[in-house]
Amino acid sequence: MPTTKLFLLIASASGMIAVILGAFGAHGLKNMIAPQLLTVWQTAVQYHYYHTFALLVVALVGIHIGGSHWLNLSGYLLIVGILMFSGSLYALALGGPRWLGPITPVGGLMFILGWLSLFIAVLKTHET
Repeated sequence: MPTTKLFLLIASASGMIAVILGAFGAHGLKNMIAPQLLTVWQTAVQYHYYHTFALLVVALVGIHIGGSHWLNLSGYLLIVGILMFSGSLYALALGGPRWLGPITPVGGLMFILGWLSLFIAVLKTHET
């Protein structure tokens, strides 16, 4: 399967999951968890959305300019970032173990490296 198609599929699924988790937080968790944990949940959803859209951009750029090592790396880093950053925050908000806390900034680093890889991919693109 071409990487761009894989990224489009994952971005589509991730967007759907972000909507479901956002609605669950707004309606299902509202009266079940402390307000500060609901804020953690909302942060997870917010970054989940941002980086789902970034993954969609990576796929569309891949369709436009063709795949490259840097572009593929960007997509994979964004996926790992969503799982680590948002995933750890979702788990922490639901009472997950405290050892998940240090995973969150590593996920943030994956986001940063994903954006950097996208930057490099576009910079190295040869336009005709």
